[in-house]
Amino acid sequence: MARFRAARASLLFGLLLASVCRAELRFSVSYSSEQFVGPFTGKVVVYLSKRSNSPKNGPNWFQPEPMYAAEFKNSPAGAPMLVSDANAVGFPGKIADLPAGEYTVQAVIDRNLGGRAIGSSPGNLYSTSKRATLDPKSDQTISLACDEVVLERPFRETRTVKEAKVRSELLSVFYKRDTYLRAAVSLPQAYFDEPNRRFPAIYEIPGFGGNHRMMSGREARGTMRDGVPFLHVTLDPDCPTGHSVFADSANNGPWGKALTTELIPHIESTFRGIGKPGARFVTGHSSGGWSSLWLQVAYPDFFGGVWSTAPDPVDFRDFQRIDLYKPGVNMFTDENGEPRPIARFGERPALFYRQFSDMERPIRGEQLGSFEAVFSPMGPDGQPMRLWDRDTGAVDPKVAEAWKKYDIGLILRMRWPELGPKLKGKLHVYMGDSDTFYLEGAVKLLQRDLKALGSDAAVEIVPGDHGSMMTRELRERIDREMAARFRSERPTANSR
Repeated sequence: MARFRAARASLLFGLLLASVCRAELRFSVSYSSEQFVGPFTGKVVVYLSKRSNSPKNGPNWFQPEPMYAAEFKNSPAGAPMLVSDANAVGFPGKIADLPAGEYTVQAVIDRNLGGRAIGSSPGNLYSTSKRATLDPKSDQTISLACDEVVLERPFRETRTVKEAKVRSELLSVFYKRDTYLRAAVSLPQAYFDEPNRRFPAIYEIPGFGGNHRMMSGREARGTMRDGVPFLHVTLDPDCPTGHSVFADSANNGPWGKALTTELIPHIESTFRGIGKPGARFVTGHSSGGWSSLWLQVAYPDFFGGVWSTAPDPVDFRDFQRIDLYKPGVNMFTDENGEPRPIARFGERPALFYRQFSDMERPIRGEQLGSFEAVFSPMGPDGQPMRLWDRDTGAVDPKVAEAWKKYDIGLILRMRWPELGPKLKGKLHVYMGDSDTFYLEGAVKLLQRDLKALGSDAAVEIVPGDHGSMMTRELRERIDREMAARFRSERPTANSR
């Protein structure tokens, strides 16, 4: 018995010693009080790359590289924050499973002060990139000092492009910090030639990852539509969880209300807009396409027409080929157990839902999480309720039910007696017949349903994928339609 106890003790000691001395790759991240007094509570992300010299600017959707994130609470300046398999959420998996080799390594301390992408959010702290040979089977600590601060890029105005910026009282109350709405206003030549003239306005919402800064330092564009001069306003849809789509939501706050009651009135009074629904149009592509259609449907008396191209899913019975309302539906696999693709090149699947979902697990501000932030209720932990289980792909039917309040097709079907007369002549939706992200199915449902309702909406499927469908001919057609719509209304600043 004594020999048994001794052997058992020896074994336990050996296991304990092995666990203490276990080879492990970890990352030690710190910051200085010169950059941030602290303490820090939030997420630290470590990015690795074999291709990029600045991996914090990732991920590349089609070629994502490893990322590891861990949460910390009240970590003081100078204290090491260890990111390891003991506390990290990783992509594509654990740090221990990382293939050995040489990588560029960069860390970001996410203060989450309002920017969309962690690597470029103003106020976030980041380390310089360093090359390192990593071997998860060795005992290795990579030290990363986040001694740089992401600065907000100033908007460079030109003669014909000006920045509109207004503090939103509504969003500031929601976020409990000063929050601003921004836009780039392109001015037509007639704005300078006729100082007493007022103009119709086109509000364009960029797609995912785009914002008004695409007009920084540039001259005006989109201001002449078939002979009619417009104010062309490029909005900034960025928010901490991704793309606000200018919809009021439990997790993002009242973006739609803020746009229509704070920013647009400011722009139209500052830049001589007519300020009437018949002189106020909305447009956008992809996530901007969904946003523009949502705004026209949600505010039918405020906007005079929408031109939505390649919108994100406008009917959740076909959410990139997934019927979210079907009992037992799974986001990762179809009814035959086959992996669901989320993107394609031609007819060849190029990206699958599970990989895309996994890629977003360590970070915020990406596409799928952005959908949940807008469409889902807020959970008891203060985060958006998850539509699908991140491990199994199973859809939560209660969350799917809650998403119905943002299902544009369903809203139109259920509220057509009320909305139909208000939307007469206002709806224009165009989609490619082989959309890169499988978005055409939802638009086909919208086309069918609006036709059955007797709508005069122009909902059309045109040749092309997510980008190529936007031909010169279609752009010129949209220009003519916008100009014709304005001419038919003929609103003036003094009209009611």
